Amino acid sequence: MHLFQMPPHPLRLRNGHFSMRLPMYPLKSRSMSVLNTLLVASALFSVSSRCLAQEIEVNAFKPGSVYDIGEKIQWRITVTGEGAAAVEKISYIVRMGDRTEMSRGELTLKEGGAELETRLNEAGTVLAELTAIVPDKAPIKNFAGAVVAPDRIGPSSPPPADFDAFWKRKLEELAAVPANPVLEAGESGNPNVDYWKISLDNIRGSKIRGQLARPKAGAKLPALLIVQWAGVYPLVKGWATDKAREGWLTLNINAHDLPIDAPADFYKQQSETTLRDYPGIGNDDRETSYFLRMYLSCYRAADYLAGRDDWDGKTLVVMGTSQGGLQAIMTGGFHPKVTALLANVPAGTDHTGPLVGRRGGWPQWYDKTQNKDAARVIETSRYFDVVNFASRIKSPALISAGLIDRTCPPAGIIAAFNQIQAPKELLLMEKSDHQGRNNSQAAFYARSGAWLKQLAAGQSPVAK
Repeated sequence: MHLFQMPPHPLRLRNGHFSMRLPMYPLKSRSMSVLNTLLVASALFSVSSRCLAQEIEVNAFKPGSVYDIGEKIQWRITVTGEGAAAVEKISYIVRMGDRTEMSRGELTLKEGGAELETRLNEAGTVLAELTAIVPDKAPIKNFAGAVVAPDRIGPSSPPPADFDAFWKRKLEELAAVPANPVLEAGESGNPNVDYWKISLDNIRGSKIRGQLARPKAGAKLPALLIVQWAGVYPLVKGWATDKAREGWLTLNINAHDLPIDAPADFYKQQSETTLRDYPGIGNDDRETSYFLRMYLSCYRAADYLAGRDDWDGKTLVVMGTSQGGLQAIMTGGFHPKVTALLANVPAGTDHTGPLVGRRGGWPQWYDKTQNKDAARVIETSRYFDVVNFASRIKSPALISAGLIDRTCPPAGIIAAFNQIQAPKELLLMEKSDHQGRNNSQAAFYARSGAWLKQLAAGQSPVAK
């Protein structure tokens, strides 16, 4: 793994970049001009508000915040905004892997700033939680992140001995169910794009529901599977049609067995009842885990694309963010015809991270046993941990991690990346939380766009 540093803060690991949070699949509609006006007004108000409000600003002395084992980790901490001079102290808690406390204390600000130092004598990540008391206002908070010897961060536990055998049986169970694709033509909103709603049969009477789009022109096309982040919500048509407009045979699937375009109240009711905390459904048994159906949905969706007459037979990409990143890594390690995967801040890694003192990735199985047998929940999690799929990936992979991400902490993502035995690229985003606030995931979207262009042209985006 080669490491490059890029100004002002970006870090590049094997052709990587820093990044910004933008919608991965932009919304398109006839009301877009109105929406744009509202967004611009909102952005201007937000910028104005940030100029007035106090914020804790963090800057690493070492750009990129990547360190060697035992090297001094150092941040400059300042408070900005109107009335910042009234803030005199910042309390801090420094944790290894966002779980094991290393130190805590209080910084006294001098001329509006202070320095925080720590070290880590092993490969891993460090997260500092910073809190300032603002007179007559709510406390303000921020985080500082660092990674030490990223290429040496390993899995928190090995895969179960029967990991491959279990998933072989599940694929056999899926294969016994005919896919029975049902397509319903719809309006794409673009004269050059065809669009359908689609359903496929899945195990145990369940369905896979999604949307399919392709350019009208072209007999053979590269294929793209788009998988969704966590939550319960409809699919936006543009998520499929925009990529079809760029030349892709695009399938975008719902993570749940739900209609893709029901009224908003339907999804709200589902998220508050049947699918409330859906990751915990059946999580003490590998045969009943909610993720079993979801994982097999991805496999069948990739299979469907690979079986279409209009697939070019050469390029099959899977991409997603968060829970979608989880599904992308899993599918890349699962399906033999996937030729590339792109996973932004992927969930589902390092479920057993607490065993080695670090916080696991969403949905944090280890800490959410819901009055069940904790040992059974933890054991079940190992069959769904995407770290254990990563070593089976044979295609190029683009993976990103945010150094202040507490939902999908970077240690587990890096551990998964290190298991990949194929051309790969890691983007470490120094100031990115999970939501990518303040445009901190820009480089992933820039880089993933470049990857897709190269892949569609039949080129490799990383050196082999």
